[in-house]
Amino acid sequence: MFEFIRNHQRLMQFLLLLLILPSFVLVGVSRYNDRGSDSGVATVDGREITRQEWDNAQRREIDQARQQMGARFDQKLFDSPEAKQAILDNLVAERAVNAEVTREHLTVSDAALQKAILDIQAFRKPDGSFDMDQYKAALAAQGMTPEMFDARMRHDMAVQQLAAGVQATAFAPRSVAARLSDLNDQQRQVQELLFPAANYAAQVKVTDDMVKAYYDKHPEQFQVPATVKAEYLVFDQAAVEKAVTVSDAEILDAYNKGKARFSTPETRNASHILITVAKDAPAAADAAAKAKAEAILAEVKKNPNDFARIAKAQSQDPGSAELGGDLGNIGKGVFAKPVEDAIYSLKEGEIGNLVKSEFGYHIVKVTKVVPAAQQTLEQAKPQIVAELKKQKMSAKYTELADSFANTIEDQSDSLKPAADKLDLSIQTADGLTATPNPALGASPVNNEKFLKAIFSNDALTNKRNTQAIEVAPSTLVAGRVVEFKPASKRSLAEVAGSIRQRVTQEEAARLARQAGEAKLAAAKGGDAAGFGEAKTLSRTQQPPINPAAALAVLKADVSKLPAVVGVDIPNVGYGVYRITQVTQPAQPDVTRRQQEAQEIGRAVGSAEMYGYVEALKHKAKAKVNVKAADLGATKNDD
Repeated sequence: MFEFIRNHQRLMQFLLLLLILPSFVLVGVSRYNDRGSDSGVATVDGREITRQEWDNAQRREIDQARQQMGARFDQKLFDSPEAKQAILDNLVAERAVNAEVTREHLTVSDAALQKAILDIQAFRKPDGSFDMDQYKAALAAQGMTPEMFDARMRHDMAVQQLAAGVQATAFAPRSVAARLSDLNDQQRQVQELLFPAANYAAQVKVTDDMVKAYYDKHPEQFQVPATVKAEYLVFDQAAVEKAVTVSDAEILDAYNKGKARFSTPETRNASHILITVAKDAPAAADAAAKAKAEAILAEVKKNPNDFARIAKAQSQDPGSAELGGDLGNIGKGVFAKPVEDAIYSLKEGEIGNLVKSEFGYHIVKVTKVVPAAQQTLEQAKPQIVAELKKQKMSAKYTELADSFANTIEDQSDSLKPAADKLDLSIQTADGLTATPNPALGASPVNNEKFLKAIFSNDALTNKRNTQAIEVAPSTLVAGRVVEFKPASKRSLAEVAGSIRQRVTQEEAARLARQAGEAKLAAAKGGDAAGFGEAKTLSRTQQPPINPAAALAVLKADVSKLPAVVGVDIPNVGYGVYRITQVTQPAQPDVTRRQQEAQEIGRAVGSAEMYGYVEALKHKAKAKVNVKAADLGATKNDD
């Protein structure tokens, strides 16, 4: 009973986060203030969600899935109406939650924000210290400044506050949790009597008339679908990139205008000893903390090489004391300003005077100074080229996509003009069917929209090019039929052998069920002959019998014992099960029951959070303006 919740707990939490929360660290959130020129796909709190915002959200989801799944990634997962609708629902939910955060004026203090950033494991070295290089690299990869990252972190933490206010108050009554745990602990003694279908196969005599009757009754099983051999062109970002060039003059101009971007500011490694005292502590407590810090400062200045040993013994900063006070690589904007100012005022190896911050008194030592550095033009060139190409490609894509679509349509008797004009390769695919074929995988022509176009009457009869079909973000495909094979039906002679085998199996299963049902009726009357030894069955252990049978046994009414149930067992036959005893363990597992109660509480919290978000959507007057099937469609789609 608890296995689904327990085994899928992370999945449930992940789905909830997708529905409610923007990604917490460096995944990016919707730019809610962006406005596109296109009409809105939804409206929340009086503001549109544009089609461009939906496109961007889908692209982020696809990119994340591709990174996480690697070779197992399947583009078709995102092409279904259900997947498109889920992404739109997420955007609507995010916008509704954001509106509530704004209305309630939820915010996060600077101290809480700083602690959250310092606690991010992705930004920590193996020794536990903050990794400034990793922090800066991660932000740069997302095109973010520390200020932008702080703003997004602050926003995400405010959203978490809102969610915690709902989920933290959810609970399941003890009586409900106890009852569910009782059912989970329950053990049933069961005897089994199997009637394998294989034992009855020898009794089956399949005639030619039976084979013919099966063939006539199930014509759909012997249909060979219509297939198409097609030529096709793919227009995507790679095609645009071939058409974009960057000159040396443009590279030099970009370098000169953005030299600051290609410089690395000075950073420092530092250690500290912290004596904590609250910001609003009484004067006596503050004086005591200061006196203690001054005594330690005198000691470390007398024995500067013992700084790490003294920090480990005296520092009250739990994050760095065990590391000898090491704070790692310190960039600007990370630590409290008085501490940062002290670090950047000292020379390498120098120990400063006492510094007061909102956390207490600090003794700071600079252990390493990494001077600022400027990349040369040659060093910065690869980055500049990539950036300029990306900018040009963004502007060029629409122009070339229109040219591709227009050429395909204007010269509809061949793909060659479009291929020559845009330097594309004509490819061939055989065995295409009207619906996607799993054997073809994620091929661009194994797409539902493209297949609909290539199997259209115009493409099949008139051998005209299909229109340019968007099969994925920024990916267009056009094709034309080379050869068409209409649907057919395999002859009776071809399939007679497989039909004879199928009929034999079905008849044997019928005879097994017939014998089993007779025994079931007898067992209900008290006949216990033929049953095997008793086996113990519970919801918390791997069943000793077939899973389908185990489910039926656990669902059976045991108000009167012995209880008997009969079950069709797929690919086996028929089973009769006699339940003789139902017991509860003498000593329940208290720890597991506590875990189960927590799992039930979390499930209740997730359900209440879902309901709360639905209420916020209603409060924000959320309205979806398009059908899921229309999302992502191009103007050329049918």
